[in-house]
Order: sequence, then structure tokens, then C-alpha cells
Amino acid sequence: MNARVNVSGSLHTRLAVILTGGAAVLAAVLFIVVRALAAQIAQQGQDNILNASMSSVLDTAVIRDGRATLDFPYSSFSMLNTAADDRVFYAIYEGAGFLSGYMDLPVPDNPPADSSQFTNAIFNGELVRVATRSRVLIGQDGPRIVSVSVAQTQDALADVLNTISRNVALIGLGFFVLSSALALWAASTTSGQLHRLTRSITRRGPHDLTPVAKPVPTEMGPLVGSLNSLMSRLDHTLAQSEDFIAEAAHRIRTPLATVRSHAEGTLQRVKHDENRAALQSMVRAIDESSRAAGQLLDHAMVTFRGENLEAEDVDLVETLHELVQRMTPLADLKDISLSLQTDGPALLSGDAILLQNAFRNLIDNALKYSPIETDVQIVVTSNPNLSVDVLDSGPGFDVDEISTLSGRFVRGKDAHAKVGSGLGLTIAKEVVEVHGGQISLRNRPEGGACVSLHF
Repeated sequence: MNARVNVSGSLHTRLAVILTGGAAVLAAVLFIVVRALAAQIAQQGQDNILNASMSSVLDTAVIRDGRATLDFPYSSFSMLNTAADDRVFYAIYEGAGFLSGYMDLPVPDNPPADSSQFTNAIFNGELVRVATRSRVLIGQDGPRIVSVSVAQTQDALADVLNTISRNVALIGLGFFVLSSALALWAASTTSGQLHRLTRSITRRGPHDLTPVAKPVPTEMGPLVGSLNSLMSRLDHTLAQSEDFIAEAAHRIRTPLATVRSHAEGTLQRVKHDENRAALQSMVRAIDESSRAAGQLLDHAMVTFRGENLEAEDVDLVETLHELVQRMTPLADLKDISLSLQTDGPALLSGDAILLQNAFRNLIDNALKYSPIETDVQIVVTSNPNLSVDVLDSGPGFDVDEISTLSGRFVRGKDAHAKVGSGLGLTIAKEVVEVHGGQISLRNRPEGGACVSLHF
């Protein structure tokens, strides 16, 4: 019996169509995902600046002579300057009464007092991003709610997104063209080398963008060369993103330090309690912004060095001893005793700068939350496993929040009175995970918190 082969089309054509179509889909997904991510990051950056501007105005709100008054720090609007000269609008309300700004600026009803609310709106025929927050002031005649809205047009944001879209479209187009060429080649030759290359790439981690060094046939050279070029461009793009974060944090901290020195100088000359309170609020807001910028810089460094880890033997006892010596004056200001306890040498193969950064953030957190005349202990244990515990005598962690406190920009419910950005535990967690360990949080039976890094 002759077996009849049911032929349906050409394998060459089918494989070429499938691979070409797949390349088109991947290019489209790459474009959509990267542009969406870029839009999210750019929007978050604008929101952070809007929030800082709005908060700096709101923090000056006081009741003077029976009326709510606000000052406008120069930095609150100068930080909104963009290359596209975006326009900035604001509106200030006391309850339902309009105080100052643009009365027809669309603002949300009943803005929250504990967090900022961001909305998009059309104002004067243009799309604007509006940040709103309220604050309760206590006067002689009872509480008053003051809300501040700051809006900014999005011309600069649109320019950035258009540039990114063009670049991503070119990358996607190049990827599509190269993949189509690969489809025609794969249809006329064996797939063994392609399978081996696929397995080699698949075994890589998500952050491994090193060039493919394994020898390949001449026919696959253009494909591998293009892949290496793509990974090089992606690696360069990631490095540029980290450099941007670091540069932005540096450029924010420098003017903040200048503003803080002027605010402190003015505080020494002001005699009225209300003015002093306003200046003290301003200094606190500057401290919070400066600390956030510093920790963003630390986080950028952790991300970059973590992806390019250069391990060496690190003596954790020596590293912590140097940190304790440097941070003891800060502890003495609060009458806190800072001590280091070890059970012997503690050697770890890792990045000394990252480890020091993680320990410094944990010790800083412990000092910040510890009451005066208490102890902060750093305990290094090398047997049976290497671990570092930072213990304080503060209020401890809220049991319901322990599982989320190490997330980015997450702060506990009792942290509103402390200067911070919510990145300290995140930095420590990412450092210990890069070194193959884990972080754990718990409350001490005798009171206080304990953060442990297990290596």
C-alpha cells in the first residue's frame, strides 16, 4: 500500500512566514512595552517633582491673624523648569473658599491629607498634570482645611516620549529585519546550530547582556553580531538610566543644601513662633528631600554594581567597626550607645562598597527610631552561618507591615514624624540578595526591632 503524503504548503515558506510574523509581533511588543515603561518612569518623575513643589508650598501653610496664609518658596516653582518651558499653574483653597492662583484650574474634590492625588485635566485647551494635597490647620476657631494644587503642562514629557518612541521603533525595525533574514536562512539549513545558540541565550540571567562569545557558523555571524550589538545598546541604555538617576539625585541635593543653609540662617534671626515653625517645617522638608535624593543615589549605585558584581574577600567585622566609628558621633547626639559584638572573624566574598552601604542604611534607621539613652547593637555571627543583626530599642515593626516594609518607598505607619524616603530597607534587601542571602525583620521580645542579614 502506497502511503499518500498529505502536503499542505511549503515548509520553507511556512517557517519563513512564522518566523517573520513572530519577529513583527516581538518588535511591536518591544515597542509597546518599552514605550509604556518609559512613559511610566517619565510620568513618575514629573509626579515626584510636582509633589515636591506642591508639598513645599503646603508646608508653609500657617494660620496668622485668624487667616490661613502660605508662602511661596522660590524652589517650589524653579524645580519645575523644563527644556520645553512647560507652563505651571496653581490653585489654593481654604475649605471651599478660593485663596489664590487660577480659580478655573480643575482640582479634585476633597483631596486627601495623608497622600498626594495626581490627575490629568484639560486647562486652557492643554493637557496638564495636577498634583493636589490638603492639610488640616488648627486655629482658635477650630480646624481649617487648606488644599494646594500645582499643575504643569506636559510638553517636555511628550518630547521625551517621542524621542524614545523613534529610537525604540528603529530598534524594533532592525530586530524585525534581522529576524526575517534569519528565517530565510533557517528554512534552508539545519537547525542544530540555531538550537545550540538558543539554549545558550536561554540559560542567561535577566541581567546578563554580555556578548555571545561561543563560535558559530559563518552564516549565523550576522545574526549573532546583531544580537551582540542589540545587547550592547540595551546595556548602554540601562547604564544611561542609572547615570541619569545618580546625576538627578546629585543635582537635587546640591541646591537643597544651599536652601537649607539659608533657611537655618533665617531661622536664627526670626523671633515670632509662627515664622519659626514655618521655617522649621521648611528645613524638615528640605532634609526629607535631601535624604531621598541621597538614597536614590545609593539605590542607583546598588543596582549598577549588583548587576556587575566584582567579588572580593571582605572582612565584615572590620567593615562594621569602621562604620561604628564613623557613626558614633551621630549616635552621641541622641545619647545612644552604638556597639559591635562579634564571635570571631567574618569573611565574605562580595562587594565591599555594597555591603557597607547596606549596613550604613540599617544602622541609620536604627539610630533614627531609637529613643534617647538607649542602645543600638550590631551583632555579627559566623557560626553556624554568617549573619549580621542590627538591634534597637525603638517601637519595633507593626506586625501587619513586616512583609511589605522592604519594598521601594514603603514606610511604616509610625514613620510620618521621621525624615526618610522608604529606601533604606530596600537597599539592604537588594544588596543581601545580590550576595545570595536574604533579609528578615522581627520584633525583639524585650522591645525594639531586629533586622537580620543572612548570608
